Amino acid sequence: MKVNRRKVLGAGLLLGAGYMTSHATLAHSAKSLESSGDSAEPQKSDKTESYGAGNTGLGITRQISSFIAGIEYQQLPPETVHEAKRAALDWLGCAIAGSQHSTPKILIRSFKEMGSLPSITVLGHKALKLSMLDAPVANGQMGHVLDFDDTHLGGVILHTSTATMPALLAIGEHAKSSGKEIITALVAAFEAGIRVGQGMPGHHRGGWHLTGTLGTVAATGGASRLRKLNAVQTLNALGIGCTQAAGMQQNRGSDCKSLHAGKSAYHGVLASMLAKNGFTSSPEILEGNLGFTRIYSKTQDLPLITANFGSPWMINGNGYKPYACGVVLHPLIDASIKVSQEYKVPEEQIEVLEIFVHPDVIRITGVDAPGSGLMSKFSANHAVAVSYIDRAGGVAQFSNEKAQQPRVQALRKIVKVTPVSSYRLDQATAVIRTKDGKSYEAKIEHATGTVANPMSDQSLEAKFLGNTTAVMGKDNANNAIKMLWNLENVDNINSVIRLFA
Repeated sequence: MKVNRRKVLGAGLLLGAGYMTSHATLAHSAKSLESSGDSAEPQKSDKTESYGAGNTGLGITRQISSFIAGIEYQQLPPETVHEAKRAALDWLGCAIAGSQHSTPKILIRSFKEMGSLPSITVLGHKALKLSMLDAPVANGQMGHVLDFDDTHLGGVILHTSTATMPALLAIGEHAKSSGKEIITALVAAFEAGIRVGQGMPGHHRGGWHLTGTLGTVAATGGASRLRKLNAVQTLNALGIGCTQAAGMQQNRGSDCKSLHAGKSAYHGVLASMLAKNGFTSSPEILEGNLGFTRIYSKTQDLPLITANFGSPWMINGNGYKPYACGVVLHPLIDASIKVSQEYKVPEEQIEVLEIFVHPDVIRITGVDAPGSGLMSKFSANHAVAVSYIDRAGGVAQFSNEKAQQPRVQALRKIVKVTPVSSYRLDQATAVIRTKDGKSYEAKIEHATGTVANPMSDQSLEAKFLGNTTAVMGKDNANNAIKMLWNLENVDNINSVIRLFA
């Protein structure tokens, strides 16, 4: 990649942790140490130290907890119900495809070795069951390991469904929840995760993987609603979930990235159960001086968390992936496929294949020469090269085999990625410059799968069948599609789960 990353990354990662110790306290501590010399005697102060956990009076956590606890299916508009069904359909397809990946297989084997109580269905594994906590981890990792799962792009890049659906399926299977209850809980999860994320705009730049952090908030909100927790119990559940939330962007391209999704689901199941049984947490876990938004983000916009509840419903801004890689690479792939299809320039005639993108694409990806399929999902060079050659960006294009294919490796060496500050994240331009001086261009205004250029229901069905047919059979896959489009009329979610077992 011929780009000065030092300029793009110049500010570095903004640390989300904010220790609230005052400058005065620090100065006092330094002076005390200086005056004490080698003495072991502590210096006494007339003032009691404050750790900043006192009541702020903002009421943010209470408000969103009350809202989540009060969401009812009857108040959801038809388009919101439909979007929840689209999210469930898409995620289950991704999970079934991911069930064949080596990473969740390692995880499942490890759980079995540790003695996991068989009670909850593991998708795509021949009636295998694990414990109430272990199964969501496995299912969550399956749903995210291919990086093919839905992504909310409304100011918060969050894979909400993959953090939440495993928790809902575990609780739902145990409680025999209805389809309406699953839909309502999934909508609640999007409200929790996306709203909290909008209130902490510096979170992603702090190096956190949002699916592990905000995913925990989403899963906890959804699980709390499915368990029918009241407002106080939901508040406690959010506190229990938030204190467990974790996930580092450094783990992109490794087995750990998809583990974050599974752990979010785990945290949601655990937090909601503990809260149901009376476990408590801070009533200001979100807005407190040492709370989630302040520790995990250098900047806050707390009013956004509680602004205009239900208008719009956050799930209505969900996006879906036509390509099995990081969502910021999708406009690049669209542009690369388009320029390849329109001009059909042989690779050996190309001197430079230049892609113009938003600067954050480079900041978020940055892997020039990936050696594995998982790493290739975060490589702009690979995404452009493989999609130009194959005119596709599915699971096969981001496999170990493709990452190591000499033809792909040769082309990605002449890919140049150029940041353009005026571009949106869903925008890209591909320019081919040939060795004989000719130039060809293709521009994408809105990447496929975004709200501005959405995937149709028919496209989602085709993606689902492509992900599932080889694993669960054509008849089961088609029956699953019918049931999921009719999810609001399903009395017991187990009738759906059985199709995916």
